[in-house]
Amino acid sequence: MSDTNLPASTPAPSLVTGLRGELMRHLPFSRMAPEHVDRFVAASRQAYYAPDEVVLEPASGVAEVLHLIRSGSVTGRRGMAEMSGQFEYTAGDLFPVGAALGRRAVTATYTANEDTFCLLLPVQAMHELAAVSGPFADYLNRRVMQFLELSRRAVQVAWSSQTLAEQSLEARLGSLQRKMPLACSADTPLAQALGRMHERRVGSVLVVDSSGAPQGIVTRHDILGRVTLPQRPLTDPVGSVMSAPLHCLTVADTLQDAALLMSRHGIRHVPVTERGALVNIVSERDLFAQQRLSLKQVSTQIRAARDIDTLKLVAGQIRRFARNLLGQGVQARQITELISHLNDVLVERLVQLVADQHGLSLARACWLAFGSEGRSEQTVATDQDNGLIFESADPQTDRPRWLAMANDVNVALDQCGYPLCKGNVMARNPACCLTAAEWMHRFSEWIEHGAPEDLLNASIYFDLRPVAGHTGLAAPLREMIARDAARVPRFIKQMADNALRRRAPMNWRGAIETMDVDGRAMLDLKLQGTAIFVDAARLYALAHGLTALGTRARLEAMAPVLSVSAQEAEGWVGGFEFLQMLRLQAQVGDDSRARSDENPNLVALDELNSIDQRVLKEALRMARQLQQRIELDYQRG
Repeated sequence: MSDTNLPASTPAPSLVTGLRGELMRHLPFSRMAPEHVDRFVAASRQAYYAPDEVVLEPASGVAEVLHLIRSGSVTGRRGMAEMSGQFEYTAGDLFPVGAALGRRAVTATYTANEDTFCLLLPVQAMHELAAVSGPFADYLNRRVMQFLELSRRAVQVAWSSQTLAEQSLEARLGSLQRKMPLACSADTPLAQALGRMHERRVGSVLVVDSSGAPQGIVTRHDILGRVTLPQRPLTDPVGSVMSAPLHCLTVADTLQDAALLMSRHGIRHVPVTERGALVNIVSERDLFAQQRLSLKQVSTQIRAARDIDTLKLVAGQIRRFARNLLGQGVQARQITELISHLNDVLVERLVQLVADQHGLSLARACWLAFGSEGRSEQTVATDQDNGLIFESADPQTDRPRWLAMANDVNVALDQCGYPLCKGNVMARNPACCLTAAEWMHRFSEWIEHGAPEDLLNASIYFDLRPVAGHTGLAAPLREMIARDAARVPRFIKQMADNALRRRAPMNWRGAIETMDVDGRAMLDLKLQGTAIFVDAARLYALAHGLTALGTRARLEAMAPVLSVSAQEAEGWVGGFEFLQMLRLQAQVGDDSRARSDENPNLVALDELNSIDQRVLKEALRMARQLQQRIELDYQRG
């Protein structure tokens, strides 16, 4: 190492100004006050490292400085203690953040890959700067999540011109302007309650108890069916005709929660409580004040469809809705959950229509979703993974009728924009149209034998969720998976091996490893990205009998089981959701590719901005950390 002519004392003003502009192209400096960036420069010295020169290693002792790369690149070859593998740091990167904050030696060997210039900030100066600069302190403590937030905001700006809504679904209900709804006690006479509704020109009155907690509601529809037509005396108490129990939310819930509640139950208003007392009522208009396309509107159109041709038209609204959500800056988890919800609504309606055509009762059957739909993680471009449970004392006699119905559903879904599964994981396949006992036998065979095909099947079918019909038929299957998989260590070991088949795409230097597609450096965001997180989360959920189904929920649930810090688990979740967001951007931005045979999950690295490229690298590093943990847990000895 050689120090260059940037002294640790106060540099010339012109030099500080020049370096300030250079640094403010990168996080966290782009969010820091200029005087704090100047303070970083003034307290630093510059150093040069030749190619292959060791910058830092465990033998260097306690980390005394924080390195900022101005030009060149450095590869950190991690020790097994941190299970992080190699990682390439490039211009704008800070390292070793963990060792500097923890006042310890590094556990990796950092080597310059080329001529590299760094600014070296003493640890004491780092702490002093963090004490006065919030963005700098936040970055040091939550580096990955800071990148993710900045990327999410960039997505919101990019899509804002296309969005039809201005209200973010992530906002808390408590942030909305409060308007006290019309309310009365249960013993209020109907005449008085109806009179107040007329005076206020509102269509409903809430019934509350003495503490202000909502008990029920009376709407104009209730009045017609429960008061006018039965000719009830207006002296009767309002509580005798109210609808109860109420679907309520709290001020801590989000607008997304309210939108989902309205859609699922076909309601237009949701009471909001704080510490149990009624404080507001939220309408669909509040959620989508200037939006012409809302969650409830789309779901209402789907539920009202009287034939399959209508469903084909309405299915296109789901893509428009996803574009709106991107414009609102909604996070990937929420977008995929909402898309999955609308897909559920469509499937449920379609299954009912086809079952009616075939003269079959869904009280005796349950339509199942597998894979990403089962995890409620569907993106815009998604094919079918489904099955059917049916009740029967004579399966061989009854199965043909259910198969005929299932075939019509699968064909109709394909016409609605959900392609047929190339692997034939569909209810029209006799192997996917079974009684509960037959399903359990099939699952048991996979767990006991663990052949390669069994492991592939388990990775799809074990993420199952009931969507339509008699949903209780699926409960024994979910219980059996959570109970029996963990009892067979050999099966878990094989699932671990299966999860390591596709490695995180990072080369020996820690740079992103791409594939050439028509002369462009491309990455498959599903197979080389999100699938790694999905497989790891499923593995640990099966191994520890966790009932969580979604990848985020599984990652969060497995952290305490594995004695993993909340910060590390946050990194896993952030990495997975960033990759999901990139997939959504690619699919929504190119409708033709999402609907064709072309891989909708490919992204060209040169199309990503510098922020997204850096977050992508961090996300893939999180994926590699997960795989290295699997190696330690299941491949030692």
